[in-house]
Amino acid sequence: MVHSNRIRQVGNKQVGPGLPTYVIGEIGINHNGDLANAIALIDAAAEAGCDAVKFQKRTPEICTPRDQWDIERDTPWGRMTYIDYRHRVEFGEDEYRAIDEHCKKRGISWFASPWDTEAVTFLEKFDVPCHKVASASLTDDELLRALRATGKPVILSTGMSTPEQIRHAVEVLGSENTILLHATSTYPAVTEELNLRVIHALEAAYPNIPIGYSGHEIGLQTTVAAVAMGATVVERHITLDRAMWGSDQAASVEPGGLQRLVRDIRVIEEAKGDGIKKVYESELGPMKKLRRVQGVVAGK
Repeated sequence: MVHSNRIRQVGNKQVGPGLPTYVIGEIGINHNGDLANAIALIDAAAEAGCDAVKFQKRTPEICTPRDQWDIERDTPWGRMTYIDYRHRVEFGEDEYRAIDEHCKKRGISWFASPWDTEAVTFLEKFDVPCHKVASASLTDDELLRALRATGKPVILSTGMSTPEQIRHAVEVLGSENTILLHATSTYPAVTEELNLRVIHALEAAYPNIPIGYSGHEIGLQTTVAAVAMGATVVERHITLDRAMWGSDQAASVEPGGLQRLVRDIRVIEEAKGDGIKKVYESELGPMKKLRRVQGVVAGK
């Protein structure tokens, strides 16, 4: 059954209860600033059957605290200051034009989590189908207001947030164009802290909003379980190799795992059915053979 007040139009797909799960491959910055990695990850997501890939877009001078700019760190490109590193892994307009073109070719949507209002303006140049709010940005009212003003659907992750903070963020965004994702913001998140029943709690608290799941755990079965529990959107970080350099790689899914994940999500969707108990035609033979007493006859 489709609940019309919980349906959102994201690009050419409808998202909500009773519809196919909207599966997002979160590339984030797992491309490590290399466009070839980003293209390979888009290909992996498209081949697995994902609906979209997601990036992260920051204006480094805005998003990096001033007292961290000059702190030096070791990177695959040698020792550099943190602000230089943030620039090194950030894509600009040329890279996103190439990403946009490649996604169109592969028939997959792309969008990003803007971390500041300048990043929102940047992303709007590409007519992305929606925007994503990272859990870390849930309390950034200025960013939320800028996203609401685009008129696009906003997917809001709720990790590291209290029910009061989530409620406030929804008030700022408005409920009519928002999708909420349950999340635990630990990388990787441990099983006992995934708390998948929060999906049901969010469904009860926000009857007009589609609820999904953004997972940072290791393994696939808990994300599949989230779909069985009603998640209408699923987001998982993806990587070419979990051993690659970068803080998100270990909690990411490699291409083979992503194929299995999407496959299993589609099986679960089909298996959930419509919730109406019936006797299937395929059961008539076994019923005739196995049932000794026929019981009440239908319609009498």
